Amino acid sequence: MVTALDRKMMRELGRLWPQVLAIALVMGCGIMVLVGAQATQATLEESRSAYYDRHRFADVFAGATRAPASIVEAAEQIDGVARAEGRIAFQAVLDIAGMAEPATARILSLSPEGPALNLPLVRRGRLPLPDRAAEVALNEPFAEAHGLVPGRTFRAVLNGQLRELEVTGWVLSPEFVYTIAPGSMMPDDRRFGLIWMTEPAAASAADMTGAVNDLSLRLARGADERAVIAALDRLLEPYGGTGAHGRDRQMSHAFLDGEMQQLGVMAAYMPPIFLIVAGFLVNMVLGRLIALERTQIGLLKAIGYSRAEIAAHYLKLALLIGVISVALGWGFGWWIADAMIGLYGDYFRFPFIIRDFGSGALAVSALLGLATVLVGAGRAVWASMRLPPAEAMLPPAPPRFAQSATDRVLSRLGLRQTTMMIFRSILRWPGRAAVTGLGVAASVAVLVMSYFMFDSVDRLADSVFAQANRQQVTLSLSQAKGEAALMDALALPGVHRAEGGFGMPVRLIHGHRSRLTALQAHFEGAELARLIDDEGRVVPLPDRGLVLPEMLARALDLRRGDLLRVEMLAPPREVLTLPVTAIIAQGMGQEAHIAAPALFRAMQVAPQVNMIHLAVDPQAMARLNATIKETPAVAGLADWSEVRRQFDATLSENLLTMVAIYTLIGVLIAIGVVYNAARIQLSERRHELATLRVLGFTRAEVAFVLVGEMMLLTLLAIPLGWIAGHGLARGLVGAMSTDLIQIPFLVTRRTYALAAMAVFLAALGSVMVVRRRLDQMEMTTALKARE
Repeated sequence: MVTALDRKMMRELGRLWPQVLAIALVMGCGIMVLVGAQATQATLEESRSAYYDRHRFADVFAGATRAPASIVEAAEQIDGVARAEGRIAFQAVLDIAGMAEPATARILSLSPEGPALNLPLVRRGRLPLPDRAAEVALNEPFAEAHGLVPGRTFRAVLNGQLRELEVTGWVLSPEFVYTIAPGSMMPDDRRFGLIWMTEPAAASAADMTGAVNDLSLRLARGADERAVIAALDRLLEPYGGTGAHGRDRQMSHAFLDGEMQQLGVMAAYMPPIFLIVAGFLVNMVLGRLIALERTQIGLLKAIGYSRAEIAAHYLKLALLIGVISVALGWGFGWWIADAMIGLYGDYFRFPFIIRDFGSGALAVSALLGLATVLVGAGRAVWASMRLPPAEAMLPPAPPRFAQSATDRVLSRLGLRQTTMMIFRSILRWPGRAAVTGLGVAASVAVLVMSYFMFDSVDRLADSVFAQANRQQVTLSLSQAKGEAALMDALALPGVHRAEGGFGMPVRLIHGHRSRLTALQAHFEGAELARLIDDEGRVVPLPDRGLVLPEMLARALDLRRGDLLRVEMLAPPREVLTLPVTAIIAQGMGQEAHIAAPALFRAMQVAPQVNMIHLAVDPQAMARLNATIKETPAVAGLADWSEVRRQFDATLSENLLTMVAIYTLIGVLIAIGVVYNAARIQLSERRHELATLRVLGFTRAEVAFVLVGEMMLLTLLAIPLGWIAGHGLARGLVGAMSTDLIQIPFLVTRRTYALAAMAVFLAALGSVMVVRRRLDQMEMTTALKARE
């Protein structure tokens, strides 16, 4: 049944619709971020979980130099292991028709009985037949990038032999949802692929007949993963084991986890800002509405409406605003979730998507939204309940305008009367001014927190590409060579400088903490590939000791000067105890670093290299690529100009999309706050402003009182927003950094200026809309008004 108060509520909603819409957009933005991020996170989690389960994604992974095939049965005897599988894996250089530069691939063997774990999903064609050595299946993204449909052929250098291979099918694997080449920073489906070939063919190509070098284990329910990993390491140690690890260190899974962590951070960080601002706006609008309807409230009480009924009337209006806000937030949240899932589809290769609309997020967002409007309305509604009917029916006592010490100070400044009115309004109602200022500051903070990502990415790119890696090409060798290999590299077409590099897998142990990573040795006098921190400074390497990136040091609970146990997971498999001499901020890569002489002295071997960094004449790149395709010693190639191009293209597209969304969100806060504040100011000061017109002030001078106050509050709030945005950005860096990427913290003057400009223009536009209402105001009606 619709009551008289319900009809009154609907009329008020219609009359206040611009202000209600402004509040709904602000709150809806917070709910949109919450629902969108959590729906995306839940969708990725559901899809990943189902994919892993249906295709038997392994729980533990390990590599070895060469282990007998019987090691698989021994691994299955480890307590807690449900299933084990061994295979042959190695790197290869590919010669693809129509592609001048060489591509690289990871070769994976297929058991004649069919894989038991990490099952490839055939998307087109079929898997290779066991008795056909030249048949291979490719991962779908790589095959699509080159048009390698079933039946097409390409050439590959397999362990020094040039072979022609025939494509039989396209597959996806749960092991490679995110496909990235070793040592790369971004996926490159054109330059790096995955190749599945029959076990006999892989064994013949890699000289691994009767042996395996890659193991995967599925654990029984309730098994102790750490105990299984320790037992597997002991089992593989005589065969050159490179360290077993769980899913948390498996590259594809780790990248997926990192993205989900960042979605969780987004859902936790952003919504509270919008909800707090929306709560203040509800309080402002309802407080003003109740003040205007003071006489009506007194009449309602006089004719028999109880305080509870009147309070319920205004709370229902607040709840209706909340319902509208939640509905808008849900709708835009699902839309942004669709967009984000589509964006992730370019990098994470799922064969299917199980959509989750984020039912938990919907419930939480609805509760938070409704609670916000109720809390925001509570103070104003409580004030209406306390008024006795007789007092409520009287106009409110006019404010006292006695001259204060502040007025005398302002008078001595020789300010114009309209300017004096602006300062008096702010100083006499500081609470209202503070609410407006805090809302504008929140808008600036959101934009600073958004725009600073450009600064951080610019610094990261400069550190990685301009400072640390100044080479054009990096060659990965199939096995370590003596330093004489550098002379061979100098003989390659167009090469005018060659520097060696050496890396090996290690396990770092500090107390009860351990981490599998790589130890990178740096040769003295290197100018192409250098160790650089996030400030662009060259990091000197001591004669003895390690340099660690911050995230790795934090994971191992290390401080400068602590001793660290280093277990080499490649020959000569020495165990070293070395001091940590420096901890540096480093955005990309989480390897440990050591001076090359110190490492080779500890290994008791002559200096050697397993990667070569080249400075190349750009005009000779085509000849260099052609030569490398026919060089058996090269297992892979990284073209740093192409890596930089992909880095810029990928991040620019993604950042521009996200920054555009957050700019809209931040601007909406400013619009909502300033528009509502200006409307309330106009409503409260109609009589005063109309009086100024009668006294001879021009329209522009009268408008200056309204516009000037809002813009002065905006200007005062901008520095506060800068400070808050700086803090939010720093917190976001810590929350979004993962084991794989540490986001450098940098906020430039450009970011502060852009955030301030966007908010200032949004505020100016909002107040100018209200100014039009001032120009259209009927002076006779306004002069009769008595608030």
